Amino acid sequence: MNNIFLRFYLILFAGIFQLFSSQTSSIGLSDGTLKINNQEDLTVKIFATQSSNELYQQASKNIPNELIILNEDNIKAESAEHLANIQNILETFKTNKFQFLDKNFKPVESVFEQKNIENFKYLLKSDKILKPTDNTELETQFKIWDPMKGIPLGPVMLHFYSLMFIFAFGLGYVIMAKIFKIDGVDEKFLEPLFTWTLIGTILGARLGHVIFYQPELFKEDFFSVFLPISTKGGLHFTGFSGLASHGATIALIFTTLYYSFKIIKKNPFWVYDRIGIVVALGGAFVRMGNFFNSEIIGKPVDPSSPFAILFPQQSSEYGVTIPRYPSQLFEAVGYFCLFVLLWFLYRKTDKKYQQGWLFGLFFIILWAVRFFVEFLKEPQGDEFIQFAGLNTGQVLSIPFMIAGFLIMIYSKKFKLPKEEAAA
Repeated sequence: MNNIFLRFYLILFAGIFQLFSSQTSSIGLSDGTLKINNQEDLTVKIFATQSSNELYQQASKNIPNELIILNEDNIKAESAEHLANIQNILETFKTNKFQFLDKNFKPVESVFEQKNIENFKYLLKSDKILKPTDNTELETQFKIWDPMKGIPLGPVMLHFYSLMFIFAFGLGYVIMAKIFKIDGVDEKFLEPLFTWTLIGTILGARLGHVIFYQPELFKEDFFSVFLPISTKGGLHFTGFSGLASHGATIALIFTTLYYSFKIIKKNPFWVYDRIGIVVALGGAFVRMGNFFNSEIIGKPVDPSSPFAILFPQQSSEYGVTIPRYPSQLFEAVGYFCLFVLLWFLYRKTDKKYQQGWLFGLFFIILWAVRFFVEFLKEPQGDEFIQFAGLNTGQVLSIPFMIAGFLIMIYSKKFKLPKEEAAA
């Protein structure tokens, strides 16, 4: 077993060397090739941004063979004032002789009514005029991740981020029900565990994000801290965009303490051991949701890297839109492997009878994954906590890893006889 842990940590430590291949860049252009009818190759410079000001400025730079990838923020208006601003920007591109193309690189009439604007996907500045009959494809060294953000359901959209949360809690409920059955625990204790876990996760994650990364929201947009809305520029639904795993962990510790002492009446470490298994899986789904949202992205990387991905819908807070590491996927894979490891140890070994051992291991590996992947991440908002070159996420992870080691050491004092484990 010790050899397994040693190999796991060697892999984690090896990940830090990816840091040396991360790049820095101030140029928001990437290289690509438009293949037209499989006969003609047009080399293009690719640009994308979420910022209206940057998009407006790009229209007048007169870069030959430039391809603009539009995202939802460029074409979907939230108000009449916003629509007027979008129309003004698009009119500037029209004046500068850009071609308006749909997602299949077919020409679209440059009429700037909202219904027509939503058909725009690319803007091309080139002497080569694409025709409706042309079969055009974009080829790049890197992958481009530019999906829809959700599933349209009539007047509303079910965002993939929300769907990942549903999967996380749904599968977590099923797995915890199986765990209770294995341990011979009455299922009446499952519903309150689910309720308190949901409250702790959402409220703690939201407060954690605001406290550690966006404290200005308490003054500038107070209701957005607790509700999935924003009052900036008018009232509109946003969903909970901005959740911190450190805050969720702290809140879960307290809600689980209440559940352990007041409801199920077991040693809290007995509950923590089991809840850590489902939290590891839930963390993987949450990071998948971040991937769908093009958020928590990585640092710039060489376009030829097998990890290089362009996120046209990334927020302008991350800087220029060029190929980057998919750091969300790195974390998701790490958390899924942790889930598999914990489930194996729970089912195939006696470690579940040493109350706190699985939870300590969960803390060590979960936050180690977070710590090392942070080397490849862009900062998440303002970094209010920094130390010795480490960012906020890394500094906050260190106490949790130390706590994990201490819990594993002291777990020897909380061993249960097998016949009492389900009592």
